[in-house]
Amino acid sequence: MNYQTIAIEKEGAIDWLTLNRPDRLNAITPEMCDELQHYFGGLQFNHEVRVVMLRGAGRGLCAGYDLHAADGVSGGPVIGMRFQRQVAEVYQRMRRCPQPIICLAHGAATGGGFAFVLASDVRVVTPDVKMNVAMVKIGLTGCDVGISYFLPRAVGQSVAAELMMTGRMIPAERAERLGLVSAVVPFEELEATARGIAQDMLKTSPLGLRLTKEGLNLSIDAPSLDAAIAMEDRGQILCASAGFFEEGINAFLEKRPADYRD
Repeated sequence: MNYQTIAIEKEGAIDWLTLNRPDRLNAITPEMCDELQHYFGGLQFNHEVRVVMLRGAGRGLCAGYDLHAADGVSGGPVIGMRFQRQVAEVYQRMRRCPQPIICLAHGAATGGGFAFVLASDVRVVTPDVKMNVAMVKIGLTGCDVGISYFLPRAVGQSVAAELMMTGRMIPAERAERLGLVSAVVPFEELEATARGIAQDMLKTSPLGLRLTKEGLNLSIDAPSLDAAIAMEDRGQILCASAGFFEEGINAFLEKRPADYRD
């Protein structure tokens, strides 16, 4: 697919995915939704890509949905639901893809842009990042594109209710204190900080990394400790049976980088 609203740069096993509408603060359009669906959908069986870095071109990550392209939401129940699902499917595919997603957020990360932050696995932001549930401030609900699922699991019910029912901005310092983000760093350090996290991820076994994302997602909604442990046991034995455990131990004892063959 010839992408027009996003850009993909390859760096070994890392994909740098850039939202690329800087003149509109990378606001989401139907075309961007189609391109993001195509990209994230194609990752499911792509074993060459192990980590995805998500960022925005220009002055911010993403200012939410482009209101100049949002007529579909008011087009009645049939058209409106198709429009809504086109957007929501992007975030579902982000969670389904087996690669960890590291979000580098600066400037505007509002509405659907905030959902990009929340749907990522690791979040690194700048002090000036502006994150909020913008939908509730323009006549809609604060429950949109997975936010009602992601946010309470990240910060708890009370803070999620506050943010979703008011549309208030959450400052970077508070986001870090609540555990919503991993780090707050100056813009000039954003790329290096995220790359350091990605490089540490690449030191793990390929199967182990994919199963860790899958297992973490499943454990958040596990009905019991027994269910979570059953899933954990499966992952450990799959990795051990593939020879990754033996190679990891040998590398540790021999003080060398592990050589995992996927």
